[in-house]
Amino acid sequence: MVKGCVFCRLVKGELPCDKVYEDDLVLAFLDIAPLTRGHTLLVPREHHTSATTLTPALAARMMEMAPRIGAALMRAVDAGGFNLILSNGTVAGQVVPHVHLHIVPRHADDGIVLPHDTVRYGSEEHKNEILERVRARLAAPERGGGTGAA
Repeated sequence: MVKGCVFCRLVKGELPCDKVYEDDLVLAFLDIAPLTRGHTLLVPREHHTSATTLTPALAARMMEMAPRIGAALMRAVDAGGFNLILSNGTVAGQVVPHVHLHIVPRHADDGIVLPHDTVRYGSEEHKNEILERVRARLAAPERGGGTGAA
């Protein structure tokens, strides 16, 4: 637990929240600034600022519970689907420095627009260079693939 972390304080019960689900590894609660009715945050009880440092068991628990919570939210608010959004790092939009997965129930008329522009690789060589670098990182976890540094 990190003293000044708002999510750590929620996990410890020092701050109130509207709990949706909790177990020994994770806590899910309604977002205080929801994008849609039922918007829920799923956080690990352990403090992690990056998804890259989650243990395999903790990451698995979050991904096990997210669709279950999403399905329950869909039924509760009569939604047609849900988004799972995890922003990792400030450049990706992470505001609270504690890993959290947004579970956002969706309706056809909810007004949320996700970016749909795409990019192109400069060349086939550029794409292949990226593929090789990523594959090399994944083959050598101690250099930044798997768990560990981003």
